Amino acid sequence: MCNLKDILRNPISNVIRNTNYGLVMLLLLVEVTLACGPGRGIGYKRQRKLTPLVFKEHSPNMPESTYGASRPNEGAISRDSPNFTNLVPNYNNDIVFKDDEGTGADRLMSQRCKEKLNNLAISVLNEWPSLKLRVIESWDEDLQHGEHSLHYEGRAVDITTSDRDRAKNGMLARLAVEAGFDWVYYESKNFIHCSVKPDSASYRVSGCFSGDSTVTTSTGETRRMSELEVGEKVLTMTSSGETKYSEVILFMDRNATQTEEFVRIETDGGATLTVTPAHLILVWNPTKNLLDYVFADKVQLDDFVLVNINGSLEPRRVKNLSVALSKGIYAPLTTEGTIVVNSVAASCYALINSQSIAHWSLLPMRIANSISHWFSLAGNEVSSSRNSIEQGVHWYAKSLYKIKDFFVPKDLLYH
Repeated sequence: MCNLKDILRNPISNVIRNTNYGLVMLLLLVEVTLACGPGRGIGYKRQRKLTPLVFKEHSPNMPESTYGASRPNEGAISRDSPNFTNLVPNYNNDIVFKDDEGTGADRLMSQRCKEKLNNLAISVLNEWPSLKLRVIESWDEDLQHGEHSLHYEGRAVDITTSDRDRAKNGMLARLAVEAGFDWVYYESKNFIHCSVKPDSASYRVSGCFSGDSTVTTSTGETRRMSELEVGEKVLTMTSSGETKYSEVILFMDRNATQTEEFVRIETDGGATLTVTPAHLILVWNPTKNLLDYVFADKVQLDDFVLVNINGSLEPRRVKNLSVALSKGIYAPLTTEGTIVVNSVAASCYALINSQSIAHWSLLPMRIANSISHWFSLAGNEVSSSRNSIEQGVHWYAKSLYKIKDFFVPKDLLYH
């Protein structure tokens, strides 16, 4: 196994997986310039080997009812409920519905559940061409599950393959994760349990740090995220894995009053990072010998994150994962596209599982910041104060979010 220090000498080459990013980034730059947003590139397709889930494993690694997974139960739906009309039938011919009750209940589900199930049906056909996806339980109107089951809302399904081969369940669970289900559980040897967030939820998927998170400024001061200002320099990580002070050029999101659910990542040695589930974290998996950016809710116990120890980034094992509710969300953007928060190296980006694409998509903002510096050095007045901070989601980030589905491969997007 390679030494982690060898990997850190050129982490970007390890983050890029099976893709010639030199060509892709060149094409992406053209699309970003024209469209002010991230681009797909030509012929881009992620190629990677899928790892089956193991018995009793669930993804993400948090309880089903948490905000980073499928969210809490909103109330059972019966046939005479006003919101019964929100359930939609699924008549996909590539799916076998067991329908024990003979009422068609197993064909009824939320719109989001239907979409993810149809995605999974395609994946099953691609993986096993002679088989179909099989649903053994969907909407439950007979209250045969636990008190807070999402089956009562049509937001959960129990599935197998049509041949009922239990040996395929681990891979079926992995395909369900890839299809976009918000929570997948290898619950039984006989089936896989999957669930989704509610259609009616007003939640927004974001990538932010909590307000009580801290950064280190170029003056050596430890500063709370809520106190950080545009124009300050904070500790970041370079592409070669070294620490460097980099300027905060804007906040992609900033809301002091919003309460959000965060993933709390605790490491050996006491470093604790509190971040929203869709945020990118640099993780080293010693078993797979892979250094890569992953969404925070995909971090696993015994993974390693990079922690600042006296100015040097060193791997520290993840010893505990939990969920925390906290007030205040902050998403600073530095010129490096990375930031060291609570001593843990993290990306500035979220929602797109590619540090390179996300960084290039913000190129116009970095150029604008450089131009602003140039005018300042030339003695000209800049139209807006450098320390002014827009509240809420930055207009440019809003623009990228609106067009991401058109330009970014779906397998890179946070579901």
